[in-house]
Amino acid sequence: MPDVIYITGHKNPDTDSICSAIAYAELKKKLGHNAVAARLGDINRETEFILNYFGVPAPEYLPTVKTQVSDLNIDNVIPVSPDVSIKTAWMLMKKNNIKTLPVVDENERLIGIVTPSDITNKYMDALENNIIAASKTPLRNIVETLNAKIVCGSQKDFKTSGKVVVAALTPEQSKSFIDKGDIVITGNRTDSQLIAIESGANLIIVTGGCEVEKEVIEAAKKANCILMITPNDTFSTSRLINQSIPVEYVMTTENIISFNLDDFVDEIKDKMLQTRYRNYCVVDENNRVKGLVSRYHLISQRKKKVILMDHNERGQSVHGIDEAEILEIIDHHRIADIQTGRPIYFRNEPVGSTSTIVANIYFENGVRPTKSIAGILCAAILSDTLKFKSPTCTFIDKMTAERLAEIAGIDIDSFALEMFKAGSSLTGRTPEEIFYQDFKDFSLGKYKIGIGQVSTMDTDSITSVKEELLKYMEKVYKDKNYNLVIIMLTDIIKEGSELLFVGEDRELIARAFNVEPGENSVYLPGVVSRKKQVVPPLSAAIQ
Repeated sequence: MPDVIYITGHKNPDTDSICSAIAYAELKKKLGHNAVAARLGDINRETEFILNYFGVPAPEYLPTVKTQVSDLNIDNVIPVSPDVSIKTAWMLMKKNNIKTLPVVDENERLIGIVTPSDITNKYMDALENNIIAASKTPLRNIVETLNAKIVCGSQKDFKTSGKVVVAALTPEQSKSFIDKGDIVITGNRTDSQLIAIESGANLIIVTGGCEVEKEVIEAAKKANCILMITPNDTFSTSRLINQSIPVEYVMTTENIISFNLDDFVDEIKDKMLQTRYRNYCVVDENNRVKGLVSRYHLISQRKKKVILMDHNERGQSVHGIDEAEILEIIDHHRIADIQTGRPIYFRNEPVGSTSTIVANIYFENGVRPTKSIAGILCAAILSDTLKFKSPTCTFIDKMTAERLAEIAGIDIDSFALEMFKAGSSLTGRTPEEIFYQDFKDFSLGKYKIGIGQVSTMDTDSITSVKEELLKYMEKVYKDKNYNLVIIMLTDIIKEGSELLFVGEDRELIARAFNVEPGENSVYLPGVVSRKKQVVPPLSAAIQ
C-alpha cells in the first residue's frame, strides 16, 4: 500500500483550513492517492456547524509529523514460542540472516529474546550433562531435533530427571553408569537396551535407524520407558540431543530494550548509542512484536508525506514539518518561509479562500464534487470572504461559491446567515477559546507577532469579553516572548474591526494604520481581513 499523504491546514484551524483539507483529500483519493485529511487543533463552532450540516466527519488530530519508528523500513520477523528448540531457533536466524529472535507468549506478547551468544553459552554449559532435565525439554523437541520415530511411549511418559548416557560399554559395565530417569543412547544391542530399561532409564534412543526387538518393546512398555529410533549415528545423536532444549531456557528476559511503533527516531537514537545490541524489537501498544530495528534502519528512514493547505509558514504548520517531505502547497496567503528539498507543486492564488482554489482543481480535473464536499467548500468561501464582503474576495470566489451552492442545493444568503449566527456568538466561551479560535503566528523581520481574529454578529458579546481577553493576551505575550499580540474583533454587520493589542512594540499599530490608538485598542472601520488589511500594513511599517 502506498505511503499515507497527510493533508493538513494550519494550527488553530479556521473553516477554510479544515474544509479545504477535507475536500482536497477526497480529490486525491479519487485520483488514486492514499490521502488523509488532518487537523492541527480543535475546530471552532462555525466549522462544527458546517461539518454537521453536511454530514462530514471532522479530520483526525495530527500532533506531529516527526519521523517515528513506524516510518522506518524495519525488518519483518516471525517470533517463536518459548518451547521451540534452540536448533530450530538457530536455523531460523541463519535462514533469515538475523541475530535476534523474539520470543512471545500465547497472546503473542514479547517475553524474551534469543541471540546466537545466548544459544552458544548455554550449549557449552551442556557439558553438565543433565541440561535436558534442567530445561524441561519436551519430548517433541527431541523427536524433531533427531528426526526420530517413537516406537512406544508418549509425552505423558516423559519424566526425565537425569543425564544423557551413551551406552558404548558392555551391558554389565554400562549398568553402573545408568540411573533412574536417564536418557540412554545406544546402538542395535538388544542386551544393552534391556539393561538400560532394567536400570530405570526413561528414554532410550536407538541410533543408526535400527529396528528394535519385540522383547525390548514389551519390556519398555511395562517399565513406562519411551523408545525411539533415529537415523543418525551415535556420535551425531549425542551431539544433537542437547540442541533440543527449549529457547525459554536460554533466552534473555531481563532488561530487554524494545521500541514502540510510536517512538520518535530522535529518542531511539539516544538509547541505541547507550547500548551495543545488533537489533532491537519493535512492539505495538499491546507489546506485540512488529519487527526488528537496527542502526542501519536509521539511515534509510522514510519521511512522512504532507500537503500544506491554507498556509506556507513554518510557525503555522504541523510540529516536525522540517522532518517531513512536503509534496504540495495550496494557499492564498503571502509567500513565507517554508523550504523544500526539491521542486514541488505550489499553487498560490490571490483569491479570498483556499477552498476556491481546491474547488477549481476539482473542475479542472473533470471531477464533480459530491453534494457534501461542494457544501463545505462553499461554506468555507463564504466564511473566509464574509459572504463576499471582505476586500480579499474576488470575482472567482463569488462565481465558484455560486457553482458549489448549486451542486450542494443551498441558498447562499439564508445558509450564510445561519452559519454566521452559529459561529459568531462568544457567549459561554473562555478567553483562551476565543483567542485561539483563529490565531496565527507571523515572523515579520525581527518581530514575532501573533494575530487572532474573531468574527461576530453579536456586538454585545464583544464588549463583555474585552477585559478578560486583554488579561489572557498579556499572559500569552509574556509566556511566549511575542513582540506584539493582536486580536481582531470583527463585526460582520458594521464591517469593521476593533484591534485589541498588548506588547512593547505597540507603536507599530500607530505607524501601520496611521492612527492614535488607545491604551490597548483601536477601531478600524472597513477592516475585516487579516491577510490583506492587517498583515501587509504591519509588514510595511516594520520595513
